[in-house]
Amino acid sequence: MTLNTLLRVEDISVSFGGVRTVDRITTSVGEHEVVGLIGPNGSGKTTLFNVITGMCPAQSGRVLFENHDITGLPAHRIHANGISRTFQTLRLFTNMTVLENVMVALESEHRITLIEALFRGPGTRAKAEAISEAANASLAFFGARLVDWRHEPAISLSYANRRRLEMARAMVSKPRLLLLDEPAAGMNPRETSELAGQIRRIHEMGITMFVIEHDMSLVMEVCDRIIVLDHGKVIAEGPPATIQGDPAVLEAYLGTASSPA
Repeated sequence: MTLNTLLRVEDISVSFGGVRTVDRITTSVGEHEVVGLIGPNGSGKTTLFNVITGMCPAQSGRVLFENHDITGLPAHRIHANGISRTFQTLRLFTNMTVLENVMVALESEHRITLIEALFRGPGTRAKAEAISEAANASLAFFGARLVDWRHEPAISLSYANRRRLEMARAMVSKPRLLLLDEPAAGMNPRETSELAGQIRRIHEMGITMFVIEHDMSLVMEVCDRIIVLDHGKVIAEGPPATIQGDPAVLEAYLGTASSPA
């Protein structure tokens, strides 16, 4: 393993009902990289994310983060170690406010004890203020799209803004590694272009990113390297220019090794 490797998965396999969803995948994400994970529907992308983040057990292999084995750790421990994520299917508290949805991600870091809650001393107020300040800063990253709605229930947001809210919640803990599962879903071309700029800004903040996305223009624009899955296996890996013309990738997506018209 090279010194700059932040995340490495080794020989990871997952099966559901006898179907091998992830088939002995070995790959890595380097520190400060933006790595894309692409492939046809059902190729194992989200399952791999679930293994990395402790949402799904692997039948074989291990996950290393900063050279530490995190295989099998519960999701909250993995998050505490510096890995945050968004989900393919939105997981928001729709009846809580936009601000509260972000604040809840900091609850474990700024836990208020029962005694503190009862007496509301200076320490309790300081914790509450720190949580609110961090949450507001995370919302501000996305500008008026979220800030102007921060006291409204999350259910009142558009679908695209709910995607942004999930990103704000994942970012608020300042993770070392941010996993984004289809962040552009539900966005129009203008919003997707805006998202590309935001991903670049997150990268400039020093956060490494691993991104599942079906919008190929976004992937090609923001990713340093791309990993391609098909039927649970890595079929190609490399910089965007190399992946774009790879015959195995064209075969997986188009059913032909010929270049698209």
